[in-house]
Amino acid sequence: MMQHNINIDFQNKAEIEKFQTNKLIELLNYLEKESKFYQNFFRQNNIDIHKIRTITDLKQIPPTTKRDIQLQNWDFLCVDRTQIVEYVSTSGTLGKPVVVALTKSDLQRLAYNEYLSYTKMGINHNDVIQLALTLDKQFMAGMAYYQGAHMLGAAVIRTGPGVPSMQWDTIFRMQTTTLVAVPSFIIKLIEYAEQNHIDYRRSSLKRVLCIGENVRKDNLELNIIGKSIKDKWAIDIFSTYASSEMQTAFTECSEGRGGHIHPELVLAEVLDDYGNAVPNGEVGELVITTLGVEGMPLLRYQTGDLCYVMPDPCFCGRNTIRISPIFGRKSQMVKLKGTSLYPPMIFEILNAKAEIADYVVEVSSNQFETDDLTIYIALKNPEEEASQSIKSYLHASLRVRPEIIITDIKSIQNLQMREGSRKIIKFIDKRDSLK
Repeated sequence: MMQHNINIDFQNKAEIEKFQTNKLIELLNYLEKESKFYQNFFRQNNIDIHKIRTITDLKQIPPTTKRDIQLQNWDFLCVDRTQIVEYVSTSGTLGKPVVVALTKSDLQRLAYNEYLSYTKMGINHNDVIQLALTLDKQFMAGMAYYQGAHMLGAAVIRTGPGVPSMQWDTIFRMQTTTLVAVPSFIIKLIEYAEQNHIDYRRSSLKRVLCIGENVRKDNLELNIIGKSIKDKWAIDIFSTYASSEMQTAFTECSEGRGGHIHPELVLAEVLDDYGNAVPNGEVGELVITTLGVEGMPLLRYQTGDLCYVMPDPCFCGRNTIRISPIFGRKSQMVKLKGTSLYPPMIFEILNAKAEIADYVVEVSSNQFETDDLTIYIALKNPEEEASQSIKSYLHASLRVRPEIIITDIKSIQNLQMREGSRKIIKFIDKRDSLK
């Protein structure tokens, strides 16, 4: 079982770096001994791990890619299969799903990760946490939030996603203080409450941990969804970023100034297209190294997600680096008539129009091997005049002319929840994603 150091966040930067360097050296020795993938990787790239003595030395090692894990999934396993106690998988939105195998120690690490996230938000053992997200279908996040709450000593209610009436009934009956949910669903909860005369502002709910979608812009101000929630409801909202492969989350503290790294659980770098570290504050690809993972640890793994780093101390007293909201995924960039677009940018424009009830953005390749963009929209008032107004607005805001299809809410929901899906999908990429 990994050793925890709850106070490392508050140490000075030199102590944090020393602590992480020792963890890194432990990881390199472990990979060379136990990982078939990294044994071959070190040999093929002439890597002598004994020459990696500092975090800066990591640049001598080429990154590990999504493709590596997809094509050599089981070569990353560092333990005998009899030691695996849980299998999870990625959602497969970037191609073939990846299996992540966890040991008992990894499950404890996962719980500790969310324990740290909860404490950053000011949650303690007196809280009641309602999980409005999937806890089945090999979904890691639901399991992490559940086990982290138990490590904290808080009460947990597993409501799962959807069904606003049930969510509100549970909140009032159980006196829920914290909700974990997708932020766009919070908007639907508010709308349902207003339509059914529920006095949601007098509920016991104090805060929402927003998963799966940004609630802040790149300058850390609230985006359209975040502002829509706060304008209606004086509730604390926190954003978080995580992935199954890295088994770690970057979660905001009460200051709302970026997602804090857990230094005992992960190393983070932000690199340009050539593998060089970008200056602090500049956008690059997040590359992570897991610390303390036993089953399938990763070394310099390219997440594909774009962000920037904030190295300055936070007003909360922590001296760990923070990452910005995710700009988008490199592989999900849409190139349309010379204009580069990322899904979060498109979502922000769509979320700004109150007339839009829901939407799905789809990108595909055409016969000329360039991108085609289609936006499916359901309107709250689907009149012809409203449809034309929305189309004009989108063409002007996006500065390109995607195909816009106005449809009904049921069709949108069918697109969002495809067979086997674990969460609502608002971006569908029909291009070849395993590149």
